[in-house]
Amino acid sequence: MKASGRFLRRLAAGVYGTVIVLPCVCAAAPVAGAEAGGAVGGSLSWRQILESGGWLMFVLAALSILTVALVIYFLVVLRAAQIAPRSLHRELVERIRAGAYDDARRACEYRPCPLAGVALAAIDYVRGVQRVDPVLLKDVIEGEGARQSASILGQTEYLLDVAVIAPMIGLLGTVFGMLRAFSGVALDIANAKPVVLAAGVSQALVTTAFGLIVGIPAMMFYAYFRRRAAGQLSGLETVATEVLTALLRERPE
Repeated sequence: MKASGRFLRRLAAGVYGTVIVLPCVCAAAPVAGAEAGGAVGGSLSWRQILESGGWLMFVLAALSILTVALVIYFLVVLRAAQIAPRSLHRELVERIRAGAYDDARRACEYRPCPLAGVALAAIDYVRGVQRVDPVLLKDVIEGEGARQSASILGQTEYLLDVAVIAPMIGLLGTVFGMLRAFSGVALDIANAKPVVLAAGVSQALVTTAFGLIVGIPAMMFYAYFRRRAAGQLSGLETVATEVLTALLRERPE
């Protein structure tokens, strides 16, 4: 009976101790989880993001500003009023059919644009020869039109350059950041912690993220303006054909 009593007392003490210890562990677990969550899952501020990205973040910021400027520029330039204005088109056809080549040339000089460049090349050829060769005149117009087309399409290539360069700069920043993180671990292996290493790698990926943020819209705008420029050049080709027809119909004696 005495042995049984001692056993029951020990069992009660063990259960009581467990009841006391378990709430303490349960109360301490959320605190530890909160601290770990604050270290791993906390969000970075914009200042911390810029500092973690280093000087390459300023390069990406400059590329983003350049992209916005190019988009605004192409929205203004790639319009029919800037490439082949209807008013200049009508005036050129009327002046050429009337034989007033000097007035047509002055109209082109007064309103410089791709259409004016094509018309000037054609008018100068007609005024410089005694007998107009239709095939050669067509070649002159097509040559100047090709030059104007290359100039317009070549400007849109700047957006493609930004779309290619920005992600590469972001990747370069990631490589620098990871080298910095791993070198810190290699120099102090005793105090290296997985949480610190993960934080360093996540900060290193900031430049890649921003590089893609700049590069993807630049690529989208490049595709849009490329198609828009092709449509405007198709209209320029139609107008140049009408100018060629007017020049062949009415030639100076």
